[in-house]
Amino acid sequence: MKATGLHLLVEYHDCDRKILNDLPHIERLMTSAAEAAEATVLGVMFHPFSPQGLSGVVVIEESHLSIHTWPEHGYAAVDFFTCGKCNPERAHEVLAAGLKASRFEKMLLRRGNLPRSPMIEVLNHDEAIPRESTHHLLHVAGVAPAERQDPPKLRACSTRR
Repeated sequence: MKATGLHLLVEYHDCDRKILNDLPHIERLMTSAAEAAEATVLGVMFHPFSPQGLSGVVVIEESHLSIHTWPEHGYAAVDFFTCGKCNPERAHEVLAAGLKASRFEKMLLRRGNLPRSPMIEVLNHDEAIPRESTHHLLHVAGVAPAERQDPPKLRACSTRR
């Protein structure tokens, strides 16, 4: 039996902090990621937080893509839940490039209708992204890349919400 859906969970680290707080840019980036995955976009909803950060979802016919950002930590948490012929890995590639993440961690869950077998797979842990590959992915997704600036090293986490 095949999985009903694929749920790709990604932790993006050392992202461009300005991008993580730019709601219109994140909304365009998430929509481009959905389109790159060959999903059918039905609607979007995003919400900014004070003093910084945002959460949002792109509802697709095949399920959803969601993002939660913490600009003060250069961090974003993203879910790509898809079914049908969508490819969440393509959405991830576009988002990793667009957020200017220097590294990420991925976990894949195969959702529903599987025989008794492992359904959770850690795809990679703390993978660095080659900088030269990000410009190509952004152009393919129709997002104009900006010059990358490395964020300062992060301190211990604190809650924002």
